[in-house]
Amino acid sequence: MNSKIDWAHLFLSAEGRVRQTPFLVGVALLLLVLAFYEALVSGPLQFVTGWIVYPALIYGGACLLSKRLHDRGRSGWWSAVILVAVVMVWPRPVGFFDFIAVAVLVWAVIDLCVMPGERGDNRYGRTLYRLKAQA
Repeated sequence: MNSKIDWAHLFLSAEGRVRQTPFLVGVALLLLVLAFYEALVSGPLQFVTGWIVYPALIYGGACLLSKRLHDRGRSGWWSAVILVAVVMVWPRPVGFFDFIAVAVLVWAVIDLCVMPGERGDNRYGRTLYRLKAQA
């Protein structure tokens, strides 16, 4: 497999599968862009540009999450539940329902960041790594 990350495919397409490392790099990049945007832009400018920046980040996150969910053998539609939980607790959890969102995010971190993907092909595509054939 080619070790280079195809950034356009990673953030702009929900098809296929992605392993843990490119997923974690992609999540870190999205969170870094979000943090820099919120630190640098404020007031009325954030209200105006937020209509472009936030949907773009959510779309990129949905594509990235869908690929990782596919690698775990789950439907990409679960990314909607995870993204709603992220929006609910950003920048910090406040109310009772945020507790539920935090529980969803804990499940997502364990499932998507800690657990390995399915070996071999699944209904979402080919695996991104090859097992060595036994001689």
